[in-house]
Amino acid sequence: MAEVLNLFIHLAGFLMNKFQIYRQLMQNYFLAFVLILLCYSGNSYGQSYGSALGLRLGNTNQYRMIGLTVQQRIHKGLTAEGILQSDFNVNTSFHALLEKHKPLLSKRLNYYYGAGISMGIGESREKIPESMQMIQTYGNALIGVDLIAGLELTILGVNFSVDYKPNINIVGRQPWYNGQVGISARSVLVKGKQQQKKRRKKAREKRKKEGNGFFQNITKPLKNN
Repeated sequence: MAEVLNLFIHLAGFLMNKFQIYRQLMQNYFLAFVLILLCYSGNSYGQSYGSALGLRLGNTNQYRMIGLTVQQRIHKGLTAEGILQSDFNVNTSFHALLEKHKPLLSKRLNYYYGAGISMGIGESREKIPESMQMIQTYGNALIGVDLIAGLELTILGVNFSVDYKPNINIVGRQPWYNGQVGISARSVLVKGKQQQKKRRKKAREKRKKEGNGFFQNITKPLKNN
């Protein structure tokens, strides 16, 4: 019986050791796979949509906010986003962001990062260490700087994203740093191909007008004669 028990213990230890090696290998392969994806997509452009509008749910350590989010592609891989959000109590803010999009596997799956500015009205909680008190005020005019990083997936005409958006306050609030996790769902209003088609059409019309103007400048003296 003791020999069987010892054999079982040795076998369990052998399997556990193999499992740990296998898990470490899988972690290494996964990290290498992610790095390859990032390197492969570094020079590519993301986004399969041109314009999108929807709802965003934001959560901080102090309160939750709901708001509108609109995204507009202004260049290849570059998007402008506006966020208007509120907790319908004492905090309301507007955020204007520029975001760089890069694809993972395809244009429908992107990671993005960016920065912008924010302004609004909100609460401030200032700690007074000497008296061990906290002074809480409302209706403060807020001005700050935003950073943002996230992932997004566009499928069946809907854009889903999850992001982390830290805010660095310049005027109006304590504490000066506030991090927010956001989940958004947006309806695609204009597809990327449609936007590119409109831009090419405008470019052709512009070139045509410039060509006609040049031709008219050459032929105008001849008509006068």
